[in-house]
Amino acid sequence: MREFDIRRWAPGMLLFMALALGATAVQAQNLQEPPMEGEAMPANTDDPYENWNRKVYAFNDAIDRWFLRPVASGYRTVTPDIVDRGVTNFFNNLTEIRNFTNSLFQLKGESAVVAFGRFTFNTVFGLGGIFDVATAWDLPERPEDFGQTLGHWGVGSGPYLMLPLLGPSTPRHFSGLASDSFMLPSAWDAVDSPEWYYLRTLQIVDKRADLIPAESFISGDQYTFVRNAFLQRREFLINDGKITEDPFADDDDFMLEDF
Repeated sequence: MREFDIRRWAPGMLLFMALALGATAVQAQNLQEPPMEGEAMPANTDDPYENWNRKVYAFNDAIDRWFLRPVASGYRTVTPDIVDRGVTNFFNNLTEIRNFTNSLFQLKGESAVVAFGRFTFNTVFGLGGIFDVATAWDLPERPEDFGQTLGHWGVGSGPYLMLPLLGPSTPRHFSGLASDSFMLPSAWDAVDSPEWYYLRTLQIVDKRADLIPAESFISGDQYTFVRNAFLQRREFLINDGKITEDPFADDDDFMLEDF
């Protein structure tokens, strides 16, 4: 296990916050209002903490609306598309070590080879990952994390949770996040302070900026849409693209193919 360092851990969690809050970011107009305070929520066995989750969602959404999104929007405005794409490619390349490790844990030999090949080709021929030459060479990314590894070996997802700052999650997903952050090898281990902090900050802003176009997909009740999108996406990843069951299929018409 890697040595725990809260100073290095915190920016990583902020990155996850950027992704989570970005997934919950929406335009305020033309959206349904959540139930009023004290109004009974419909029971849902797959979301037993919905009352609490909705309150946390509102808190996260406020932080994103007043801080994270404006910064990301400014970054998106001043950064040329080719530079933005290069920054995104660079950080995506760093995740290939995680993809490789978890592919091995799941006994997915082909995916492990693809992850190793992507990291090697993009690092050597893509100028440190700035250019995604691996995808051009028919080696598309196969994302794998420890939450997927737990699911592969039969660990149940648990109830849906909306975590403060961290956004949509489940007990299995959060356990996987912690394992990827603290125990598994990462390309970030080779980066020393203070450059580590500068890069993490850039990664947070870049990720949030890349999520801004996806906001146009959100419709209806914000909370319900985000919950369904998150759970469908996690099932899609854990089952390697095969959706076996959607407990919220009747809530709205969102489908993964919309992305």
